[in-house]
Amino acid sequence: MASALDRLSAAVVRCRACPRLVAWREEVARVRRRAYREQRYWGRPVPGFGDPAARLILVGLAPGAHGANRTGRMFTGDRSGAFLYAALHRAGLASQPVSHSRDDGLRLEGAWITAACRCAPPGNAPTPAELERCAPFLARELGLLGEARVWVALGAVAWAAALKELARAGHPLPRPRPRFGHGAELRLEGGPALLGCYHPSQQNTQTGRLTPAMLDAVLARARALAG
Repeated sequence: MASALDRLSAAVVRCRACPRLVAWREEVARVRRRAYREQRYWGRPVPGFGDPAARLILVGLAPGAHGANRTGRMFTGDRSGAFLYAALHRAGLASQPVSHSRDDGLRLEGAWITAACRCAPPGNAPTPAELERCAPFLARELGLLGEARVWVALGAVAWAAALKELARAGHPLPRPRPRFGHGAELRLEGGPALLGCYHPSQQNTQTGRLTPAMLDAVLARARALAG
């Protein structure tokens, strides 16, 4: 299992399928933000991260331009990640509440973090075609994480990507398809449960649209469903 996930991670990192995303991620890595001008950016697609035996999978939107695109690890090195990993630590799913770099010692326990798009997109907005080209990576990853019982979609784009993967895996979906919302829940016979959660972006956390208590509640529900 670990070797298959390692091979998938290597394939993700090598990907150059989307010219617009390749150009943007590499431009950000060259120009750099002033606060990180002495650092070497990752500047490549970002693979998933966590416990291969995870019962809980969190699906995000895409790497942050100066977060995961800089550090090479999902939700690492920016405020969104700081908010998320603090909550994962409170939930007993992360070994520490902070996430600075790929070698900071952080471990996930029973959880895995991935994203619908593996490259940092301009304006945090991958196109539908870019998401579709990236989807096979997510499909392979979810298939390899065979112990997973619950998926948590961080935002509407991740929710839509998760629904597509459930359908592709042969799980009949209700009609009309369930709409994203914070606390939305979809339970399918023979398949993983899907929960919705607002994305821990600064836009959401600084305005109070997503509070620590709200994220804690989603993770508690996810843990309960995961067993």
